[in-house]
Amino acid sequence: MTTAEGWTAAVRDRLAPGRLLPLGTAAEGAWITERTVRDVLGRSAEAVRGVVPGALRIGPAYPDPASETEAEAEESGAAGTGALLVRASFGAVAGRPLPELTEELRAVLIAAAEDGIGLVVAAVDLRVTALLDTAPPGPAEPTAPPPGPTSPATDDPLALAALGVTGVAGVTDTLGPPVRRSADGVRVEVAVTAGARPLDVARAVRATVTAAAPEGTAVTVVVSDLRWAVSSD
Repeated sequence: MTTAEGWTAAVRDRLAPGRLLPLGTAAEGAWITERTVRDVLGRSAEAVRGVVPGALRIGPAYPDPASETEAEAEESGAAGTGALLVRASFGAVAGRPLPELTEELRAVLIAAAEDGIGLVVAAVDLRVTALLDTAPPGPAEPTAPPPGPTSPATDDPLALAALGVTGVAGVTDTLGPPVRRSADGVRVEVAVTAGARPLDVARAVRATVTAAAPEGTAVTVVVSDLRWAVSSD
């Protein structure tokens, strides 16, 4: 692979929504994109002293045995509804015992995933990819994360109902229209305000949209983005 191809693959991986990961239990009817989870876990890992975060992947802890290869499982649109496995690689900076560092990083990632997001985590698999004397230089100046995309204009009553839920920053169209109707029910896609717990917001959206939809409609909620506040400094 050429350097240009490597950069292209990295950008594609960063921008692609990735798998759909279950929020809470199978009965919740709530999902979140892997990209959104990676953003949260990556920020948490950066706060651990001595850790230089690397690649993060999140998927089912117990893959569907019907999947022929791991590559097929990686490309599937949705993970199973069981517990998840977090795979994280990182560089370790000299100055802290490695067992202490990995123990803290594992605890931080589990807390961010379960308490901060609402995922069910079976295990965290950590891989040290480099032993560093010093941390690599960071950005010259702290930069605020870019704002999320503008919510698509919509007058759909179910989208409007979702927008009225506390913690919803907007409806989104990462996976299709913000409200997608099918024979199986309705899927609503939203962005959540950073700081709000995605599982709690998704539960509230599902309850609100279910009340606004025709009786008996099955409602699924997908969280596809977190909207981080941008500093005005």
